[in-house]
Amino acid sequence: MAQRTATAAQYQAVAVVGVGGVLGAEVRYGLGLLWPTPGGTFPWTTLLINAAGCLVIGVFLVAVTEGRPAHRLVRPFFGTGVLGGFTTFSTYCLDVRRLLVGHHPALAVGYLTGTLLAALAAVAAGAAGTRWWLVRRGAAR
Repeated sequence: MAQRTATAAQYQAVAVVGVGGVLGAEVRYGLGLLWPTPGGTFPWTTLLINAAGCLVIGVFLVAVTEGRPAHRLVRPFFGTGVLGGFTTFSTYCLDVRRLLVGHHPALAVGYLTGTLLAALAAVAAGAAGTRWWLVRRGAAR
């Protein structure tokens, strides 16, 4: 019976990650349609999507680990699924490749490093801001 329960829990987690991933990817795709990046130009859309996703994951992970407890499927659904589908390492890599193949090495290196720095700064800011807010409210565990 315990094996069946563990298997059911795994299937539930996989299902919510899948649903969340589709939702996050659809939002990202829609933003790409609204704000396309012309060839040979700096891929601002992907950089901003990745930085925004990192900011939200910094907020989210601190909120669910140090703030209010969440249902066991919230992290896989939102953290792995929605935010994993929303942010996009594959498009980031393709953008770098397109810039290099299009003979824009300076843009490629700027984008490569800029995205990394923006993502790290965003997740750190989201986590720090959320910790500050939780402490200020007295809601930190």
